[in-house]
Amino acid sequence: MADLSNLTGLVSEPSGEIDSSVSSASNRSLRLAEKEKRKAKADPFGLAVKYLSQVEAGTVVRGNDELERNLVVVETVALSKGLPPEVITVLLDMALSLNAGTVNCTRVLKFLIPATVVPQEAIVKGVSWLCVGKMPMNAQVLFVRWVLTVFDLIDCKDNLRSIYGFIFSFVTEENLCPFICHLLYLLTMREHVHPYRVRKLLDIQAKMGRQPFLTQLLALYKVFRPDLVTLSLPSRARTGFKNHSSTWKVALSAVQKKNKSAVSVDQSLTLDVKEKPSSRKRKLHHLAIPSLSSAFDSNSSKKVFRLQELQSFKELLENIHHIELPAQMGSLLGSALALHYLDCVQDESAFLRLNFWLGHSLQEEFLLCPVDGSSDNTSEACRFLSTVLFSQQFLQEGFSSTESFLYKFLRVWDGSLLRPQILDLLSDIPLMPSFYVHKLLFEPLKQLYFTSTVFFKCSVIECLNSMLVKWLTWHSVSASDGGLDISLNSNSTMTMTLSGFMDSVMELVHFVGLLASEGLRLENCHILLLNQSLAFYETVCDMFVKYSLPLIIMPPAGVFYPALFATDSISVDRLGYIMYRYRKNLTLAKKQEQQREKTPHISRNTYNEFNRNLQAMVNSMWNSWWCIPGSDLEIDKELIALSKVAEPWCRFDLIHHPALFSYAIEFHQRCWPERKDVDLGSIKTGKYWNWYMEFLFNQGFDGLKNFIQTNTGTAPH
Repeated sequence: MADLSNLTGLVSEPSGEIDSSVSSASNRSLRLAEKEKRKAKADPFGLAVKYLSQVEAGTVVRGNDELERNLVVVETVALSKGLPPEVITVLLDMALSLNAGTVNCTRVLKFLIPATVVPQEAIVKGVSWLCVGKMPMNAQVLFVRWVLTVFDLIDCKDNLRSIYGFIFSFVTEENLCPFICHLLYLLTMREHVHPYRVRKLLDIQAKMGRQPFLTQLLALYKVFRPDLVTLSLPSRARTGFKNHSSTWKVALSAVQKKNKSAVSVDQSLTLDVKEKPSSRKRKLHHLAIPSLSSAFDSNSSKKVFRLQELQSFKELLENIHHIELPAQMGSLLGSALALHYLDCVQDESAFLRLNFWLGHSLQEEFLLCPVDGSSDNTSEACRFLSTVLFSQQFLQEGFSSTESFLYKFLRVWDGSLLRPQILDLLSDIPLMPSFYVHKLLFEPLKQLYFTSTVFFKCSVIECLNSMLVKWLTWHSVSASDGGLDISLNSNSTMTMTLSGFMDSVMELVHFVGLLASEGLRLENCHILLLNQSLAFYETVCDMFVKYSLPLIIMPPAGVFYPALFATDSISVDRLGYIMYRYRKNLTLAKKQEQQREKTPHISRNTYNEFNRNLQAMVNSMWNSWWCIPGSDLEIDKELIALSKVAEPWCRFDLIHHPALFSYAIEFHQRCWPERKDVDLGSIKTGKYWNWYMEFLFNQGFDGLKNFIQTNTGTAPH
């Protein structure tokens, strides 16, 4: 029995060990399960991405709670923080392969918001799924729209350009064609333009009609290969590609604000969409110039020199034939060396791409977004427009996209938003036919001018004066080259004859004359407005001598007489200078006409108008008789008598003129300090008159000095 009991004892010991081992394994499994649960709580996003990367074809979608739960986790993170590049690759592959179904394909594409950059390999693989032809058309369109939206976030594009032919094959799809043309426009380089592609686009245009997106792509092809595209294209075609990125725009803006990513984003991607589509107000968000970034991978076999690596102008000259345009054309505006390169090579395709970028940024975004009055938004827009202005001044010509934007913006501008920048941009508008300049520029400006403050009126006239100077300088350069036709733009084939140029200048001068005359009447001859008007006519009076333009236009009576009878001496002196320069210009024109060197085409009415103004000015200031019967200033004697002013005929001479009266008093006190009674008439006697004239001229009145000495033939001794 003892043996049996011992045997039993021996048998029972292994049983306890087995139970202990089972219990230990069970506890270990529980610990591992608990650890996995804690890990899932700590990193649900990582587990969700891992799950979605393992979704295979044929996975049940309807009622799949686990799939839905993981999609929600990834979607929440994507819309709040954005997705890293590797996750973008995983999700794009899962969506376009349709492993999770068609509905989830479009769902994933809609929340595919990058946090930093987008790997180009993900886009290349996406195009390969596009070629398979499994996706429904709405998913294909959504994918291409997404690529267009994140195009400037793609890390490099050399591999994407290598599959240009595959992308081009989709232009035959009617629904995809507008978006494919847009993508091709952004990818096209000279080596991509071939005869068969031009023929294909022309065939599609014959079927669909002249669509803007086809016209834009053909225009780019024509820039690279004008021998292949013989079709005449409009020189000022409207924007051919619409902004279709509204699906992702708000999310992209929110993510970038939170992350404050160092990766530069095209401004068109960071603008908020309209919260109230019916509102006509505007909102400006993140109008920033992108930083320079190459369009090619650093490991690319193509020999290129990146613009961002340039450190000096010497390096630019040494590598000018190996420099590649950046991925984001807008980045050229932020670099002086890049602008040097653009100016040196005169690459028409570069200007075309840059104008497209500017046109998209300004017209599609700036005009259509409501404003919230934020000072940060206004300061960003101010910096952006200032950079555009700097670039235009550097290149010494305006961008056509900026010009088109201004014509539209003037229709809705309130005259106060970004006023200095808008007016400076307006002054850069190039020459155009008189009909268009009146319709597109003068009509909207006139409405703003007559309903604005005097300071805005001064700013408008200053802007138009700057515009006139640039037009005249442009003409003088063209005239010195010996050509009659004036190119409207260095990157345009449009030209204007000399007569057409003169018509445009006349339209501008007459328009400013109208603004100045009516403005002075409305503002009671405000001194600032009067001086801005006279500054404009200082440019106009010298058009023949200084700019070789056979055109002389006199100021209207609404400007001349307020200046003649002004109460400030500066205005009177400026008028004297203007009349002196008019005399010089007319004398030279008359001399050339007599010698038959040239035919200036100066109207006889111009001479008559100058003589009337000259007579009025000399009579009032020198001859002490401002009211001459039969002149523009004839006033009824009975009406003058009612004023009860003593000796009214001499009230505007060089002694009694309101602008010069204080100088006459000072001169009288210096000459007769002991006198208690002031007798200004004594200044005109003997040597005192010459002393007084010398005293006046020593005050800095050079305009009056030249006018008096030229037109009276006298000078102080």
